[in-house]
Amino acid sequence: MNKKILLNIETIREYISKRKVDWTKHCLNRLNQRNIQIIDVKTAITTGKIIEYYYDDYPYPSCLILGYDQNNKVIHVVCGMSENIVHMVTAYYPNTSKWESDMKTRRIQ
Repeated sequence: MNKKILLNIETIREYISKRKVDWTKHCLNRLNQRNIQIIDVKTAITTGKIIEYYYDDYPYPSCLILGYDQNNKVIHVVCGMSENIVHMVTAYYPNTSKWESDMKTRRIQ
C-alpha cells in the first residue's frame, strides 16, 4: 500500500470521526503531563494541516500536524497510520525556541 495515501489529513479526520483511534499509553501519559485534553487533540486535527511527514517511522508512517486547541492555541500532534487505524503518538504546545513564529518551521539549532 502507498504510504503517502495513508498519510493525509482527510483520512486521519475520517478515522478519528469513526473512532478508529489507538490512544497509546505514551500519548495519554504525555497529554496528562502537558495538561492537554483529548478534545484539544481532536480539535487540532480538525483545524490543522500536516507540516511534516515521517514515512520511515516504525512501526507506522507518521506525521506532524499543526492545529489549534479549543482555546485557539497552537498545538502540534504526532500520529501514525496503519491500514485502518490512527495511532496517536504525542501532542504538545510548540516551544518558540525550537520553532519559528509560524510554528511550522523548525529553528536551526
